[in-house]
Amino acid sequence: MRGIIDRFEGDWVVVEIEGETMDFKRSIFPKEAAAGDVVDMNGDKVRILKAETDKLRKEIEELMDEVWDD
Repeated sequence: MRGIIDRFEGDWVVVEIEGETMDFKRSIFPKEAAAGDVVDMNGDKVRILKAETDKLRKEIEELMDEVWDD
């Protein structure tokens, strides 16, 4: 399943999956994981999807630019 890291809360990572948030143990995430990263989760294995994360960040930046240009 794929999700987006929303935030870190102590030993937990809050991940948004299909509009819902779920908590997962921080220990299963790569040390370099950051809020906003798109992740692929399969059991206790978590991969950061770099290309997906970069695409999402670019889309957000473009939307913010549109809002601030008005």
